[in-house]
Amino acid sequence: MALQVYKSGQGYWTRMMTAIAVMTFTLGFAVWFNDKLLFKFMDNEKNEMYWQAGIIAVTAVAVGALLWWLLNKPKIADFMIATENEMKKVNWPTKQAVIGLTWIVIAGTLMIAAILFVADFGFTNVATWIGILESAETP
Repeated sequence: MALQVYKSGQGYWTRMMTAIAVMTFTLGFAVWFNDKLLFKFMDNEKNEMYWQAGIIAVTAVAVGALLWWLLNKPKIADFMIATENEMKKVNWPTKQAVIGLTWIVIAGTLMIAAILFVADFGFTNVATWIGILESAETP
């Protein structure tokens, strides 16, 4: 059968998420193409809505068919299946660990920002005192 899924049931989520991501970018490109390029070259705006819908539909069907063909090729499908199997082996952190690590990143970012603020303030004052920079205060 022509529309049979290669190793169906395996690598389902990697195939689906790949297809969703590619279709999202494709439809975004089709909308951008309609908005920015296509109608700069068309003089007749009478059937503009039909052209827009047609281009988006043809693009979605063409990319969908290409995705179906690509994601069912044995090499690519086996890669997707292997990727999903490897992702199941990953030791994901708990929710509490993610929250704790997020607070560490936020605190580190604030500390670096404070250090850079003090350094900038100090260098600006020193450069103004030496005469390299002019003072912002004008009498």
